[in-house]
Amino acid sequence: MAVERILVVDDESAIRNLVCAMLKTASYECTEARSATEALAILNRDDNFQLILSDLIMPGMDGVGLLERVKSRQKDLPVVLVTAVHDISVALAAIRNGAYDYVLKPFAREQLLAVVRRALEANRLRAENRLYQSNLEALVAQRTGELSQRTEELGKTLNELERSYDSILEALGDVLDLKDAEIVGHSKRVTAFTIEIARAMGRAPDDIRALARGAFLHDIGKMAIPDTILRKPGRLCEEEVARMREHSYIGYRMLKKIPFLADVADIVYAHQEHWDGSGYPRGLKGEEIPLGARIFAVADTLDAITSDRPYRPARGVEAARDEIRKWSGRQFDPEVVRVFLEISPSVWECLHDNSESQQDCFRCGL
Repeated sequence: MAVERILVVDDESAIRNLVCAMLKTASYECTEARSATEALAILNRDDNFQLILSDLIMPGMDGVGLLERVKSRQKDLPVVLVTAVHDISVALAAIRNGAYDYVLKPFAREQLLAVVRRALEANRLRAENRLYQSNLEALVAQRTGELSQRTEELGKTLNELERSYDSILEALGDVLDLKDAEIVGHSKRVTAFTIEIARAMGRAPDDIRALARGAFLHDIGKMAIPDTILRKPGRLCEEEVARMREHSYIGYRMLKKIPFLADVADIVYAHQEHWDGSGYPRGLKGEEIPLGARIFAVADTLDAITSDRPYRPARGVEAARDEIRKWSGRQFDPEVVRVFLEISPSVWECLHDNSESQQDCFRCGL
């Protein structure tokens, strides 16, 4: 174990010799200084001291002046002042200025050593605490770096997994298009329209991602509807209409089982609801309908009017705008309609013509 070094400062050589003798018997290493100025010069050459034991009253710079200079350079180095002035206010002032403690002259050996041991122990604890804090900060920095790397790797893995999910979802949409040949390309077009409206409404990226998936998968429940109904060329009977209307709930049940599609399931469930409560399957009204479903409703009508159907040819974007404006407040959310009408018709024409060639269209909101 390294010997602890103490700098003894006193203008009286007899006092210095006595103090050093006491300290050496306790196995401390001592260095003597005749004045505060000499003590500072020693510290300039060698700052490896664990304690300064200084007289308070000395010619020139006194012990308080030395204390202030030492604390400005080595704030953690403990300083014990020795004084013959039996005035508690002097001692308290010294402690307020940063002294660890004080010793009154005359003093006994054990009294001096007790104060020195306490001061050195406090210094050791501070040093250990600094080392512990430094090691802890280094460990925290290391762990933070490792965690950041793992988080980045996990993020990449999740992104890859999400892309895989989306590829599967896109394949499901393609299967649905094949099942219902009447609406080939509808899912991608209505998704592109939905994303455009959502962006214009200032929706957050995560909301747009859910909207894109909900729009693309809105008719997923039709996979459970018999082809005899889906492909029937004429008008459906009441029983067939009722069966067809089940697709919203069926799609909801299918998607609700998939954790990352829970919010998407709610959009699918409500995509046939109307603002005035006349829709199905639950007759939701106004803001009871999820915002995503309200946005989709406008996009879906836009695509229905501007796309060819077996029973009628496509009409232009202006016709769709007029129809959607007409049904604002009844079938559609007035605020969604307002935002929709502020978007240039040329945007809808471009999206309609190009949605088929847009790779991963339903993910373009990511």
